[in-house]
Amino acid sequence: MNKIYTLFLLILFTSIECYSQQNGNNGIRNTAISSGIGLGSVLAVVVSWERNKSVLLAFLHGIFSWLYVLYFVITRKPEERK
Repeated sequence: MNKIYTLFLLILFTSIECYSQQNGNNGIRNTAISSGIGLGSVLAVVVSWERNKSVLLAFLHGIFSWLYVLYFVITRKPEERK
């Protein structure tokens, strides 16, 4: 659980730092914020990491976001149902 919490905080702080910079063109900044990392991506990365312990798979599943979360819910194992 501690690893999941640490990974979540790392992703959260990285995304906040990336999108908190002030620059002259607010249109680009607003577009980047609106298309940033969503809840589905974070959830998919955390679930994928917990199941597979692979950075590459976690990144790939983060791209597919909610599709992977639904796949995980459908195919979870009995020990993951706690």
